[in-house]
Amino acid sequence: MSYLLHIDSSSIGTASVSHQVARSFRDTWTGEVVHRDLAASPVPHLSAAGVSARFTDPAQHTPEQATAAAVQDELIEEFLGASAYLFTVPMYNYTMPSVFKAWLDQIMVQGRTLDFTNGPATTGRPALLISARGGGYGPGTPNHGKDHLVPALETVLGDPHTLGLDVTTLTPELTMATVVPDLAHLLPLHEASLAESHEQARARAQKIGRQVTV
Repeated sequence: MSYLLHIDSSSIGTASVSHQVARSFRDTWTGEVVHRDLAASPVPHLSAAGVSARFTDPAQHTPEQATAAAVQDELIEEFLGASAYLFTVPMYNYTMPSVFKAWLDQIMVQGRTLDFTNGPATTGRPALLISARGGGYGPGTPNHGKDHLVPALETVLGDPHTLGLDVTTLTPELTMATVVPDLAHLLPLHEASLAESHEQARARAQKIGRQVTV
């Protein structure tokens, strides 16, 4: 088998609930893991040189284009080399951390990870997206309809016209109940959500592990 690519975008490392749930997945996973921590080593945001390098003969690259192309090449080859994916993407201000968006912009390239004619090379590869959030965003909650992270990433990662991954999403909720006194009454709901997320992460690691070794 190939490897699990873990893209981690939490700013607070091991203190992150998203990271902790991902740890349950990782502790159950028995194969090789390539871990890229975007908070510790952020990738550059896509630049004009990076865009133009995609449409320019490499022999004609300027120094700026060559540098930008090298970054994209490394990230794309790492992405394409994986057989399964783990994305740790906590919700920040209703959406994804900017470091994760920067990573996406670097790897999404027509003719490499994207193929609008035949579909992407990663079609059907399994992926788990873990996105902890401070509040609740389900039906009936005050924040319902304000989650601009999961819908966007399920489209970018999973749509057959983009990366085509087989994405499962876990959303441990109400993390702010542990630190905001006015939300303390929600702590049992948070604890239940967290426990379920850990359980599902372990189960998903087992299932994906079986899939990629068949």
